[in-house]
Amino acid sequence: MIKSVVIVGGGTAGWMSATYLKAAFGDRIAVTVVESDRVSSIGVGEATFSTVRHFFDYLGLDETEWLPHVAGSYKMGIRFENWRRAGEHFYHPFERLRTSDGFSLADWWLKEGDRSKPFDHGVYLTPHLCEAQRSPRMLDGSLFAGGLDDSLGRSTLQEQRTQFPYAYHFDAGLLAKFLTTYGTDRGVRHVVDDVVDVARDERGWISHVTTREQGDLAGDLFIDCTGFRGLLINKTLEEKFLSFEDMLPNNRAVALRVPKPNQATEGMNPYTTATAMDAGWIWTIPLFGRNGHGYVYSDQFCSPEEAERTLREFAAPGQEDLEANHIRMRIGRNERSWVNNCVAIGLSSAFVEPLESTGIFFIQHGIEQLVKNFPDENWDPQLRNDYNGRVAEVLDGVKELLVLHYVAAAREDTPYWKEAKVRALPDGLAERLELAASHLLDDRSIYQPYHGFEQYSWITMLMGLGHEPAGPRPALSHIDPRAARAELAAVQSDAKRLVDALPSCYEYLASIH
Repeated sequence: MIKSVVIVGGGTAGWMSATYLKAAFGDRIAVTVVESDRVSSIGVGEATFSTVRHFFDYLGLDETEWLPHVAGSYKMGIRFENWRRAGEHFYHPFERLRTSDGFSLADWWLKEGDRSKPFDHGVYLTPHLCEAQRSPRMLDGSLFAGGLDDSLGRSTLQEQRTQFPYAYHFDAGLLAKFLTTYGTDRGVRHVVDDVVDVARDERGWISHVTTREQGDLAGDLFIDCTGFRGLLINKTLEEKFLSFEDMLPNNRAVALRVPKPNQATEGMNPYTTATAMDAGWIWTIPLFGRNGHGYVYSDQFCSPEEAERTLREFAAPGQEDLEANHIRMRIGRNERSWVNNCVAIGLSSAFVEPLESTGIFFIQHGIEQLVKNFPDENWDPQLRNDYNGRVAEVLDGVKELLVLHYVAAAREDTPYWKEAKVRALPDGLAERLELAASHLLDDRSIYQPYHGFEQYSWITMLMGLGHEPAGPRPALSHIDPRAARAELAAVQSDAKRLVDALPSCYEYLASIH
């Protein structure tokens, strides 16, 4: 029987893993986190998927119990600026498309939509709420979308049957600190020390790690949360890393934390912004009390000095005292994330640029799949194979969707954006783009294995980037359009009603912080 798990590395990945394992197995499994106080976490994952609520529900935490501790705010979607043309924007919301007579409202919009409004404003509520800086919750805490606010209990990502209307922004360092306290209060052993050696037995499996001050830490299963270093999975076990840089060349980022002392009067945007730049894009993540900004770029087209200068001019002109954090990113995934008795989770497993806020999602998916495939003393290889297959599918699916962002973007005004149009494409994407030129993609024509995104995401990105199909589906010309027209009109009336009724994002968050 597996009795002990040693997690090497803390940060968000280490403490999400530790607390989830404790929630799953209680005291039947001993969990130890060993982390150095001299190694800072990367902390690029400040924006999340809406599915992150599964993680907190699994731990039994209501958002009011943790959100105020992490400078947290709401994220109802991503606003893409300048990806099509300068001055243009569109939203990728957490909102499924409505239907009428068996066809999505996106299909009907192509035939009956008001072309004076952009696609996203025509078929979704969320863009209207975002532009009005509205909270997804009333001041009494009730959610604007009735029926979606029940606790998920101990459910997991792939059991999701509804689309929750928001995710979160938070300070990843503060979340790790909160989870450290939460985990140690529930029996997670916390060792603050440097790992100086990793020992292997005659099979090549890890037997223990050696720390500088506290000696050897033995375990049955080891989880590598050492970030891009991959201390256990890559440096010790020498697992092959598969780079994605031929398709996703952004390999660097520079980040700033910009105080926002006037949020009460300026308001707070309930969305992440991704602004296309000459050699990449800049994220804007509104937290309670500050904004996080970062320029994600390719060092083939931009130097770190130029990137920092561009970011400062964009996000914090005149605030030269703010410290910039330069990050070199390892883009790709391990061929296998579980090797022998070692599982890599977080940046040590894989990373793609944070364009769709997938970093925390990858951690959550990895630890959920580890619990589902947790081994016994027989170490059934099929459990490892299933884990590795599912992790690889998620990464490859997200890679494909991110490549679509660049190849479908209309920009070709700089060498970076020109090169984006001639990069290699993942298997299947060229065929999907060909299908999308004929009709909107459906749940069978997007990347098939579970990867966290649904058909509406693919449709929204293609339409927002300017890739509209040749025309509506021919079948719609034989269907009475009155119900669809009423549904399209209902989007507008529902949006107006909610904008009038909901408090501002700042007003609600100030009431719980």
